Amino acid sequence: MKLVKELPKSIYYSIYYRLKQAKRLTKNKNNIPVLVSLTSIPSRLPTLDIVIKSLLNQSVLPEKIILWLHTDLKNKLPRKLNILQSDLFEIKYSKLTCSHRKLIHTLEENPTNIIVTCDDDLIYNINWLKNIYNEHIQYPNSIIANKATQIKMDEDNNYKPFIHWRKKEESNLKNYLLPIGAWGILYPPNAMSKTIFDENLFLKLAPKADDLWFKSMSLLNNTISREAVHKTREPIPIIGSQKESLKKENVKLNKNEIQWNALSNHFNLKAILLND
Repeated sequence: MKLVKELPKSIYYSIYYRLKQAKRLTKNKNNIPVLVSLTSIPSRLPTLDIVIKSLLNQSVLPEKIILWLHTDLKNKLPRKLNILQSDLFEIKYSKLTCSHRKLIHTLEENPTNIIVTCDDDLIYNINWLKNIYNEHIQYPNSIIANKATQIKMDEDNNYKPFIHWRKKEESNLKNYLLPIGAWGILYPPNAMSKTIFDENLFLKLAPKADDLWFKSMSLLNNTISREAVHKTREPIPIIGSQKESLKKENVKLNKNEIQWNALSNHFNLKAILLND
């Protein structure tokens, strides 16, 4: 996403949501059987209320929106975020410092629920939740992503660099789509291996790459990942919220490759992808 291009929209919608009362955003709307789950970091707390209000402004509402924060942030939240808590929006706390908490804790507490994850630095279109849920209705046992890259290997069955994963092309690999979390991912019940909760293991193999950990867990459970056909418009980045980003760190230092290879070697993911 190019922030310069999105700047006018970002300013407009940030002001719009700052002026809107949460009760007005949720009035007279139907709920769907979905939990929305996300996490955040201290540097994004000043603008997080804008993200939450964009989730409260969905054309259909989830059963609950759950925000996971580190325990150190208890009693340190901006008032504009804290006052949004209600029956629909709940803030919970975790000892984990990694982004994996956006899904792991909600999944552990609600194993039979549909869970949709999203990021904490984007303003989501009003039909974002409805559209991804409608895709789920069509493919109820699949993971649905609004954005995905493609796992690729060369002729010697070695993984290609991540820069080559962005372009889609025909593949002989099985279940090769890698969901990207920023635009939203829907996880149906029983999509993941129970190993997903192994904190020691994900902190060892993929401490900075929750998307890679979650993809590995779905591969172990033979759950297909699909990219949404009917996508909502691209979310709008919030000005100043993306100075600190795992994406930048992972790409610049090739940490994606390092972590994916560690996961692949540990779980023998090549055999699954090659359908051996």
